[in-house]
Amino acid sequence: MWPLIKITYREMISKRIFAITLLMSLAFLVLFGVATWFVGEKISESLQQESDLKVMKTFFSTQLLGMGLYFGSFITALLAIFSSVGIISSDVESHQIDTWLARAITRRTYLLGKFFGLASLLAIYSALMFLGLAGINQWVGNGAMAVQLTAWQIFSAMGCFVLLPIILVCVALLLSSVTTTVTGGIILIILYGIGFIGGFVEQLGALLQDQSLINIGIVSSLLFPADSLFRMATISLFDTADNPISFATQGIFGTASPPSPAMLYYSLCYGLAALLLALRIFQKRDV
Repeated sequence: MWPLIKITYREMISKRIFAITLLMSLAFLVLFGVATWFVGEKISESLQQESDLKVMKTFFSTQLLGMGLYFGSFITALLAIFSSVGIISSDVESHQIDTWLARAITRRTYLLGKFFGLASLLAIYSALMFLGLAGINQWVGNGAMAVQLTAWQIFSAMGCFVLLPIILVCVALLLSSVTTTVTGGIILIILYGIGFIGGFVEQLGALLQDQSLINIGIVSSLLFPADSLFRMATISLFDTADNPISFATQGIFGTASPPSPAMLYYSLCYGLAALLLALRIFQKRDV
């Protein structure tokens, strides 16, 4: 299995989309850092004039970091989708899989090797993205934009943040085992979109106190728990922070209707079920 993991790493790193994503990620972090610095300068000047603006400082700092995490999660998800959706189907279409299976490697070993290679690389990337955003928040902006966080908050939020691309890989392997690369990519992007749009519908329903909208959001999260994982990450990061205003309930990306703690276990079972189903289908597939 280890040779397959190493080859998967090499294939991922050699892809143009991976190099482009890395460059765009660096550009995104630089832009986020510049925005944090300028907002921090403005807040610092305002704090010298009016001490009552400390609440505003906390609000803007959590909002800015929350928006950074949202778009960081979006970039990570797109990389996971485009890099993994054709990981098996492309090998089947090009008949490269015949070379592997001719070496007495079982299909189970082949698929798990691909999974561990992709999942570990994307986990490293998403963890670095999360730590980069959190680090910029802590060390850029004259200290005015630093959210007060504990180590436990950072690691628990990062766990939810990293889990999303891993689940995307599990579902991508399932789709890649039963359909073509293009079809699988379209289905996975639609599932991801349903999860996030449904999540915003649920938050809107909570603000309007409309149970039907909340139910739509819950159903969409069950179809694909992308939005639930993002909101669990922000709740873990901000809700217990010693702040007068919590991002978990404030702003455009706030969580007026927080996901149940059971959603974390559901998400884990969701990814595991997709991986096991991919193994079962791929073992019976005629390649």
